Order: sequence, then C-alpha cells, then structure tokens
Amino acid sequence: MGRWRSAEGRRGNDLEKLMRLKDRAAIITGGAGSMGRAQARLFSAEGAAVCVADFNLPGAEEVASGINAGGGRAMAVELDVRDLARWEEVAAAAEREFGKVDTLCNIAGANFRVSFDDQSEEMWQVIIDSNLTAYFLGTKAVVPAMRRAGGGVILNVGSLGSIRQGAMSPAYGVSKIGLLGLTRSTASAYAKDNIRCVLISPGHVDTNFLRGNSSHSPNDESTDIDVPENYRRRVEATPLGRMCTPEDIASAFLFAASDEASMITGSMITVDGGAAL
Repeated sequence: MGRWRSAEGRRGNDLEKLMRLKDRAAIITGGAGSMGRAQARLFSAEGAAVCVADFNLPGAEEVASGINAGGGRAMAVELDVRDLARWEEVAAAAEREFGKVDTLCNIAGANFRVSFDDQSEEMWQVIIDSNLTAYFLGTKAVVPAMRRAGGGVILNVGSLGSIRQGAMSPAYGVSKIGLLGLTRSTASAYAKDNIRCVLISPGHVDTNFLRGNSSHSPNDESTDIDVPENYRRRVEATPLGRMCTPEDIASAFLFAASDEASMITGSMITVDGGAAL
C-alpha cells in the first residue's frame, strides 16, 4: 500500500513529516492560477510529483519549469476540464510519467458575477460545467489510476457558496453547494478502494480569479479587487482582518492530502478567516 500507512507508523518517524507527500503523484487543475500554482509548489516541496494542468498551457509550463528548476518533479499539460476524453489522456500521461497517480486537486473553475436577472443560460452552463460537472469527470478519469496505486485522495475546492447562497450569480452558488453532494457521494463510493474525498471551501482569497478580467472569471469596477474599495469590502467581511492568501488554501489542501488526514473523508474544511460566521 506504499504511503498509506497507519497512524502508529507515522508517529514513529518525525523526519518524514517534513516530506508529507513523499513518493506521491498529484494532478492539480487550474495549476496556472494563483491557488493552483501555490499548491503545486507546496506539494512539490513536500515531496510530490505534480502534473500542472490548465487550459493556459504557457502558464502551466511556467509553473512546472520553476518546480523542475528547483529540484522537484513536474510536468505541464493543457486541459479543458469539461472534456472527459482529454481528462483521460491527462490521467494516462501523468501515470506514465510518474508511475502512478494518487492525488487529484480539482481547483479550476469559472464565474460570471452578474445578477440573477442578467445571468444567461450560456453563463449558467459554463459555470456548472466548469465547477461541478468537471469535478465529476476528473474523478471518473483518475479513480482507475488511484485503484492501481492502492489508494488516493480527491480534493475539491468549494467556496463560501458551499455554505450559504447569495443573490448574485446563481449558477456559482448552485455549483459550489452541489460539490457537497458530489464530495460525499465520491467518498461513499470509493472508500472501499482506500480513496478519500474532501471539500475545501475558501473564503475571500486574493487571487487572479478576483483581479483583472479573464474569460473564465470576468471582473469590472464593481468586483475587481484591484479597485481599493472592493478589496476593503472583502477584508471587512473577514473577521480575522485580512483576505486569505493562496498559500493559506494550499496549506489546507496539503493537510487534507496528507496521512495526517487519513480518517477524513466526505467532509468539508472551511478556510475563510471567519467570513461564513
């Protein structure tokens, strides 16, 4: 079973705790984005080989190149997470390159921050496909490799929308609360295969998802946190007094992926500085 050891075995080796993902192999979607690259770098530093997957291939290559230059092991792949055939190709490529795949971080997503009235059917479909259906497809594609590896962990990224619903962008809230059900269903279906599934829900995170204007996450003067007033509002909505950083979220993913979380499955971990209180 390789890395999937008992708690007693872990306690006896303090040095190994410095490499909590030693000999692990992870696929990280949205790997060129702020949260994805933070996770790829942290996972690599903790001993994992990482497949940096993103529809932005140059960005993924930049992240992987930096990891390799620093002595880690990484590969970059282009991935539209809405495409099952491409998912299967990526899973196979990562397994060939690393010898196995035992960790999947579903991070890629989309949002259109408009009112219920202004959210079109096309916007709805893009969000649901990117934030919910894609996670189902990724799980379907990667589970066979995890079975061959003797176990694994699937980590889904939620949001405050996994906890409470707002008036804006109904598809986003629906997709994120839907991940509660998908995470629990996945955990139940694959526990017999020693595969865990955990939902990690960030609060307000300072990322490129909220800065600038991208095709998968457009922002304007009312939402872009490069606008000081918008940034201030999100800080004020966080009781601990600052926005989360990508590194805050990466640390939670690291814990959930590690053996320290070996009995956590079907659960949600909230990393929001109290924003959901």
